[in-house]
Amino acid sequence: MKRLGLASLVAGALALGAGLAAAQTAPAKKITLTGGSVGGAWSAIGNAIGETIRRESPGVAFGYEPGREAANIQLVSTGKVELGIAHAQLVKRAQAGEEPFKAPVTNLRAIALIDPQAAVQILVREDAGIESFESILAAKKPVRVALNQRGTLMAVTGEEVFKAYGISAKDIESWGGRIHHVDYNAGLEMMKNGQADIIINMLAFPSGQINSATREMKVKMLGISPEASAKLGALLGTAPITVPAGTYAFQPAAVSTITGSVVLFASAEMKNEDAALIADGMIKHFDYLRQAHAMMARLEPVNLTQTAPLALHPGAEAAYRKAGLLK
Repeated sequence: MKRLGLASLVAGALALGAGLAAAQTAPAKKITLTGGSVGGAWSAIGNAIGETIRRESPGVAFGYEPGREAANIQLVSTGKVELGIAHAQLVKRAQAGEEPFKAPVTNLRAIALIDPQAAVQILVREDAGIESFESILAAKKPVRVALNQRGTLMAVTGEEVFKAYGISAKDIESWGGRIHHVDYNAGLEMMKNGQADIIINMLAFPSGQINSATREMKVKMLGISPEASAKLGALLGTAPITVPAGTYAFQPAAVSTITGSVVLFASAEMKNEDAALIADGMIKHFDYLRQAHAMMARLEPVNLTQTAPLALHPGAEAAYRKAGLLK
């Protein structure tokens, strides 16, 4: 009996020691961020945000997962991941239960603004014979259009741009054209290969992706009229913006368009201290973020707080107030 008791005692001590060792080596928190496709801007900035979290809180295990915008919203809302990246305007649609959402999603809160100028940029192959959206409608032209993947504000906005000029997806197909929903890099390749005539996306300018792609093909940029811009603003929550003349080598004149914004967001159920930890890392390592990707190069720390129409998470708001970025 004594031997059995001693053996049990030793086994218990070993188990306790192993448990303590595991507790000491296990990360205190796990944070997963879902953003965009691998190699895209959201992937780069998402991983950069992860680095600021690691630098400020070495015990946190951070992981990045490629995703799609509408899916990101659902994953964060249901607690399957902690952080997501999306356009604030798509989150607004989610809150209202508008397409591509089947029901309202109301438990999302912003951590930070990460791109204030997600501008709609519409490129047309120079040899496509397209001067304007009005000319497409008048000629019932069988255009081949590359939009972003379904479930993104970029795809929704691309379709709504055509609708603002009286052109539906069914019209395009009935005229012999086609709409392709692909990621932006794939769409640019389709343009290069002569498989698409028009590509529409929302991104910062000047865009390195556009500069790289247009070295190998001749394009022009279409603008959006004030009337169409007003329709889109009322529908999507976008705002007018101008791409200055000479932003790209192929663009000698200023082009009027619309813009949205991109936010890092979490669930309202995230603990205040966790939201503060994330915001604090971004504040303290902001210079690193600005150097990590051109998307954030135009920002100042105070801009992180400007997440409308999505409200800030209380924990992030507290971190910004402590840093003097909010009064």
